[in-house]
Amino acid sequence: MLDDASLIAQIGRTIGLWGDLKFHIHTDFPEQFKVGKTYKSSRGDLTISDINFSRGIVKFRGYESIDTAKKLTNVKIFANIEQTRENCNLKEGQHFWFDIVGCAIKQDNETIGEVSDIQRMGDTDYLLVKTDKTLVEEDFPKSFLLPYIERYVLSVALNEKTIYAKDAKDILEAS
Repeated sequence: MLDDASLIAQIGRTIGLWGDLKFHIHTDFPEQFKVGKTYKSSRGDLTISDINFSRGIVKFRGYESIDTAKKLTNVKIFANIEQTRENCNLKEGQHFWFDIVGCAIKQDNETIGEVSDIQRMGDTDYLLVKTDKTLVEEDFPKSFLLPYIERYVLSVALNEKTIYAKDAKDILEAS
């Protein structure tokens, strides 16, 4: 896979005799899956020929029988950054995870650390923050989780690759 490819779906078992497959979506933007769109997969390019979101079923061109569709069981579907930007419409205040990773976390003009990953637990996203070296030298933990909610995240400035936070250092100290 490409270095910038993200897992967006996985194909499950076959349903019926005509190439229908269970479709497990791993993205916050299911609207990006449309008939006629082609995606990279662990088995090459796949083009959607039919999709039913309410039943969680998909069909791909060239896989219209149960025997051919079985070859796609457990195949993973990927999208790169360019495809994701093109196919997904963000609302005001929303950001792609790949834009957030690498941002500095600042509180009161002090750099607390840098976002190294994002983890979703329940309905909340948590920023995995690699603590700034100067704070690690002061015996703070090397990393901590910062909830990505209004209580802690004041604003995001992607042009500066900076997230302005409140009480992040308190969470760091308690980690």
